[in-house]
Order: sequence, then structure tokens, then C-alpha cells
Amino acid sequence: MDLYHLIYQSQALGEFGALELAALLHRGRAHNQAHGISGVLVHTANGRFLQVLEGPQTAVRHLYYHVILSDTRHFHCQVLGEGFAAQRSFAGWTMGCRMAHPDDLRALLGEVPADGLGLAHRPYPRPQLLALLEAFVAQGAVETGQGHPLDSRPTRHS
Repeated sequence: MDLYHLIYQSQALGEFGALELAALLHRGRAHNQAHGISGVLVHTANGRFLQVLEGPQTAVRHLYYHVILSDTRHFHCQVLGEGFAAQRSFAGWTMGCRMAHPDDLRALLGEVPADGLGLAHRPYPRPQLLALLEAFVAQGAVETGQGHPLDSRPTRHS
């Protein structure tokens, strides 16, 4: 399999509360299960998203470039890193979800530009950012939506 990682960030366009997040996770997990995609979504109360998608290159790139980018619920989508990978980082989850504080994302993403949006510009090389995300996710509660085959293992690494 041509295992591929894509890491992106975005900002919600308007209110994005618990019900909206639950619906997004439900739909996303079903889609990801059907297409062999795993990963994690980091979300903040102020509507920031940071997500790792991993799976077959065609499926991951289609999801991001044709589905996520056309989703009108968020804006300022920015790819922070993408490329082939030797193994999945979040193999057990079709879409794990880790809540974060805005300061957590600032710490993960490093220097933040003065554009008022708090979105970083390619903060770290993909392997380093992925390692930082793995460590961050491991430090807190992750909601995995148990029930999908990819979600059956509680470990992050294959």
C-alpha cells in the first residue's frame, strides 16, 4: 500500500460546538473506515482544527483536496506537511479526537504570524510535527468512537 500522511490546520467559520463536532466525527469515521484512512483530529474551543490523515495516497489526497477544502464550515485550510510514510501513527483510529487549548496548538505549531488568525506557516518538517502530535495526543484523553474495525485497538502504533 502507498501509505501517505497529510497534516493540515483550519479555522471554523462560525460556531462549532459539541453537536457539530459529534456529527463531523460520525460522518468522518464512516468515510475513513470505508477508504482505509486513519488519523486524529485535534480541536480547540475557539474552532481551530489540526488533523492528521493517513492511508492510501489517492484516498487521503482526495479527502483533503476534494472534500475537506470544499467544506464551507471552515476556512484558511493549510497543509502543514504531506508525503509517504513507512507506518501509520494512529493506526487504531478511523478518526481519534483530542480536545486542546489554543495555547497547546501554539506550542505544537511554534511561531504564529501576526495575521490575527493564529495560523502557523509550515512550522516544522512533517516527521518532527508528527512526533510532536503523537506525544501531545498521548498526554490526554482521546475520543475514538469505538465500534469501527480500525478503532478496535487502543494503541497508536502498528
